[in-house]
Amino acid sequence: MAWHGETLVGFDLETTGTDPLEARIVTASIVAVHEGRVVRQRDWLADPGIRIPEQASAIHGISSERAAAEGRPVREVADEIAETLTGYWKQGVPVVAYNASFDLTLLSAELRRHGLPSLSERLGGTGIGPVVDPYTIDRAVDRYRRGKRTLEAVCGEYGVVLEAAHQAAADALAAVRVAVAIAERHPEVAAMHPAELHERQIVWYRAWAENFQAFLRRKGDTEAVVDPVWPLRDAVPVPS
Repeated sequence: MAWHGETLVGFDLETTGTDPLEARIVTASIVAVHEGRVVRQRDWLADPGIRIPEQASAIHGISSERAAAEGRPVREVADEIAETLTGYWKQGVPVVAYNASFDLTLLSAELRRHGLPSLSERLGGTGIGPVVDPYTIDRAVDRYRRGKRTLEAVCGEYGVVLEAAHQAAADALAAVRVAVAIAERHPEVAAMHPAELHERQIVWYRAWAENFQAFLRRKGDTEAVVDPVWPLRDAVPVPS
């Protein structure tokens, strides 16, 4: 059976900001899906240890006060998320994350910030994966389609219902369903082994980043730099 007919695990974070090296985890969800049904789900609410900007709260609905009162320490949350994800990878189960480089880089930054083992260390020093990123795949297989590539927009393109955008569990589940829909529309994607698909996404993401950087520079931003690394950026912040 092709990978999209097997168990897939959706992963999503809602955070304090848009810089994955500086933002902190607020909510998270990991959703295991088999044959279209949710068979296991874990959700987290973290106290990020810093104030949540109002613009972030307006998106995901979690205020600083609620996170402080109801959330668990972010160190514990990050550790549990990492253990859960690497547990699935050890079983060979693909993790699906929309714009995976953001969520995985942010999680890795949190692990480093709190002195916790990295994802790679938890896997015995090997690389992470397989990862399935519908954002990266969709841009590669339908490069010239007009319109936005947000999760909401891509759900609309593939006929996937997104019931509560920017809620971690809903976004994680939608990412899985979009990944399946892409595979069903594009047989060449469905035919790849998850490890092969992971490697192809590294190439696709780099090509996109290089093209986008060149576009920005042509438009006048001569110092524009678009990080080409997927699914986990190499740069890490100094712990603070």
